[in-house]
Amino acid sequence: MNKEVGVAINAGSSSLKIGIFDISAGSASRVRQGTVLLGQHPRLKYQMGGEIQEIELPLAADGVGVGVISNVLDRLLQGDCHIGFVGHRIVHGGLIFKGPTFLNGEVISQIGSLTPMAPLHQPQALNVIDAVFSLYPSVVQTASFDTAFHSSQCSLAARLAIPRAMHDAGIRRYGFHGLSYKYVSGFLQKFAPCVGGGRVVCAHLGNGASLCGMVDGVSIDTSMGFSALDGIPMATRPGTIDPGVLIHLLRSEFPDADKLEDFLYHRCGLLGVSGISGDTQALLEDFRPAAREALDLFCFRIAGEIGRLAVSIGGVDALVFTGGIGEHQPEIRKGIERHLTWLGLSLNEAANKTNATVLNAKESAIAAFLIPTDEEQVIADEALAIISQHGRH
Repeated sequence: MNKEVGVAINAGSSSLKIGIFDISAGSASRVRQGTVLLGQHPRLKYQMGGEIQEIELPLAADGVGVGVISNVLDRLLQGDCHIGFVGHRIVHGGLIFKGPTFLNGEVISQIGSLTPMAPLHQPQALNVIDAVFSLYPSVVQTASFDTAFHSSQCSLAARLAIPRAMHDAGIRRYGFHGLSYKYVSGFLQKFAPCVGGGRVVCAHLGNGASLCGMVDGVSIDTSMGFSALDGIPMATRPGTIDPGVLIHLLRSEFPDADKLEDFLYHRCGLLGVSGISGDTQALLEDFRPAAREALDLFCFRIAGEIGRLAVSIGGVDALVFTGGIGEHQPEIRKGIERHLTWLGLSLNEAANKTNATVLNAKESAIAAFLIPTDEEQVIADEALAIISQHGRH
């Protein structure tokens, strides 16, 4: 009999991460991982026999359609597996979804209704779900929501200063990157329980970036709000911006909300400040003043958000870096540290340069860690949990 596996698909705005997990023993153990890089020439990168393989994928008019998913799963499954489930990351769950769920017509429709709040991510995930149903109509599919981890936040953290009826209708702060924070929280509580159960600020720094303040592994406050535009500056998104600026831009620069939305998602952030790139690595290698200013602003705003979250959680026992930037760029971590010496943060220079797990110097008043995130593991674990609890729907 073929080995039973679970497939976890993490759909981002510009890539897909796919994890293949052996679930034959009742838990999810990773056996293979691949990344689909999207664009004009989509391609799949994965490891085979100790070597990184890369293949081109068919360009689909509908983005990530049946052709792409079929090619990717054929490569990663290698024909020796029976699919037990396919789990998906969904960015926005709104007020509807507070935990993982099975996917059916009604749930998919509800996810689609939330697209205006996550216009880059929600359509991509829905395309992938449709493609999987076309290829494997009888396979169980589940959804895990980035917003669900933050549903523990109190009303003060979630509320915007707008009329109550609007808040009750769903215009409020949600928070994102919840699957990442859930993984990091669980890892830290096992790795360093003395601080993992305390007051922790986690910085998920990547193309999209946010921070989360946690107490005893539970989300108390986070930098992102109603949408993935909020909080700290990102690659091409501005982060927090004065609403008056948006009114001004609608009156002077953009004829409608769609054009403004495109501007905010694709032309701001590090790209907008530097005029060079939204990629922090490219900016680190560029010595023009505008590149330096973009990086300085990035670090400054992150440090400021850590200070704000310290108020929400009553202090900081530990700081965690994760995400592509947080895990691999010592210069960014060092830039953040420069603004936090008042808080007692001191990084060990050698540990920081080598991307060690424990980053803080002995004299630091705050513990600091680098924890590579694993959203696919969370997706697989959540899928198995609801299947175990409710059976295969």
